[in-house]
Order: sequence, then structure tokens, then C-alpha cells
Amino acid sequence: MQIKRAGTQASGKGPTDWFTGTVRIDQLYTSTSPGSAAGNAVTFEPGARTAWHTHPAGQALIITAGAGLVQREGGLIEEVQPGDTVWFEPEGKHWHGAAPSTAMTHIAIQEAVDGKQVDWLEHVTDEQYAGK
Repeated sequence: MQIKRAGTQASGKGPTDWFTGTVRIDQLYTSTSPGSAAGNAVTFEPGARTAWHTHPAGQALIITAGAGLVQREGGLIEEVQPGDTVWFEPEGKHWHGAAPSTAMTHIAIQEAVDGKQVDWLEHVTDEQYAGK
């Protein structure tokens, strides 16, 4: 058993290669072998968002605070709120982030395949974020 006490791990800043805007990442857990799952609490300031990306084994999001937006390639931009869950299928190109005027926090859970959890792609443009 392993317990990580709240407040004992430093928050990390979301890298600009992966995010637009101000994003904070708090690592919740990383499985040890033979497991391959990891979970993070990610907080997006208003207007902040991920770049387009895929996950080889898919990704689950649990919205815990605020208001957010999610989109899979070719789909509509969907609004999400606390209590909503989102599943992105394996290799499904997508992005997620905060609404334009409200911050959003979610827990992101994904598994690695051959040691890789995510493939980061191009940034979501302001026009794409606005649904234009």
C-alpha cells in the first residue's frame, strides 16, 4: 500500500508544447508494473486547453470543478460540468479544456501501451476553440 498525502507533491505547470493558456497538473498516481495506468488532476484557467492529442489505450476524464469544453476530431464541441465523465476511444484525436470565461478541473486517467500514454499533436487554434 502507498499513501501520498495531499500537499506533499508540488504542482507542475502545463508545458507550452502541450497546452494553450495557463494549466496546472497535479500528479495523483502512476501504477507500478504490471499496471500501466496514471491519473492526474488538471486545472485549466479560462480559455486554456490541450493541444490535439491521442492516447493509445484511450482516456477517461472526470470533471470535478468549473465548466469545460471537449471535442473529438470531426465532432461537435461539447460542454462539460462537474460530475460529467468523458471517454475518448484509443487513438481518437481530441482536445479538452476550460470554457472561455470559467476555469475547469478534471481528473485524467490513461494507460500506457509500450511505455507511451499520449501522442501530442498540433495546437488547437483560437478559431477551432471558438467552433469556427
